[in-house]
Amino acid sequence: MTATRVLVLNSGSSSVKYQLLDMRDSSRLANGLVERIGEQSSRLRHTPLATGGGSREWTGPIADHDAALKAVAEELAKDGLGLDSPELAAIGHRVVHGGKHFTEPTVIDDAVLAEIERLIPVAPLHNPANLTGIRTATALRPDLPQVAVFDTAFHTTMPEAAARYAIDVETADAHRVRRYGFHGTSHAYVSRATAKLLGKAPEEVNVIVLHLGNGASASAVEKGRCVDTSMGLTPLEGLVMGTRSGDTDPAVIFHLARVGEMSIDEIDTLLNKKSGLIGLCGDNDMREIRRRIDEGDERAKLAFDIYIHRLKKYIGAYYAVLGHVDAVAFTAGVGENAAPVREAAVAGLGSLGLAVDDELNTVRGDEPRLISPAGARVAVAVVPTDEELEIATQTYALVKR
Repeated sequence: MTATRVLVLNSGSSSVKYQLLDMRDSSRLANGLVERIGEQSSRLRHTPLATGGGSREWTGPIADHDAALKAVAEELAKDGLGLDSPELAAIGHRVVHGGKHFTEPTVIDDAVLAEIERLIPVAPLHNPANLTGIRTATALRPDLPQVAVFDTAFHTTMPEAAARYAIDVETADAHRVRRYGFHGTSHAYVSRATAKLLGKAPEEVNVIVLHLGNGASASAVEKGRCVDTSMGLTPLEGLVMGTRSGDTDPAVIFHLARVGEMSIDEIDTLLNKKSGLIGLCGDNDMREIRRRIDEGDERAKLAFDIYIHRLKKYIGAYYAVLGHVDAVAFTAGVGENAAPVREAAVAGLGSLGLAVDDELNTVRGDEPRLISPAGARVAVAVVPTDEELEIATQTYALVKR
């Protein structure tokens, strides 16, 4: 029997998201989420898609990631999809930071684990949780290939002119200070899916991808390769996000430390958790912000305008970087669902060939679709992202060689 299933694990600091896929047809067999790991009120929600059964939910104490993954394995086994199945080809792990070293999916061994651990200082919130998930899954199935798929890998094709910060080279190299980019699996998937929507190969098109969720990033993809992206050393740089500031004068940090007498940790918390939309208007849910705008809330309107202004700047900048653009693709929670954001982002950019059709823009759906007018010089698209499928695809392509 040929093993064709891939289990995708996304281990966060207090959660585990998972999907089991059959790569013969990329179908979902099961998915679920374990959250609030380490608390008395931990919660597991499991959906057996293959059997068509309803979701099962369990609430109670789950002490750690080891217990969480064992609980996931038990739920899968109830549906005949256990981790001991000979049909399971590999487990694919989302790893947030791979630095310069990891440019493609990688079978995990001791050396890979050590390098992921060495990168913890530049991804202190993410890489430790990713490592925990890998080690626990390996203990459960030591005979099975464990594959790391890195958020940063897609962006390693950026030229040095885009990846380097203009600081002392020796200092930058000594401390691994450079622009890495994130959301790479999403940008890779969406750029290829956009090319397919246009009826072309990825190597034939230039795409600006706008991944707009609570975390948000943009990328310039030239003929299938990333040449620039908005996030940098960390996911803080770039667009205005739900709780992150995005681009900020670095001297703001010095000013807050000297004049505001704030500690480094306080400033870190401010820029990552108390800024962006929530810092500007107290809400980071775009639906709520739009509701407030409709009611005449000026603070919500200003937050929206700042969000759109930054988005337009990146669209224009990446248009200049690429020289020629075939499509602009919106994806992730806000990008896929917030028609007013898409409309405002391209408003006034008609001279660049960008426009949306009002009727098409308001249509909702789960499939990639064009929202630009017929005959538009640059296609504007909504392309639902699928990071789990991307991780599974990369994982399976590696282990079946």
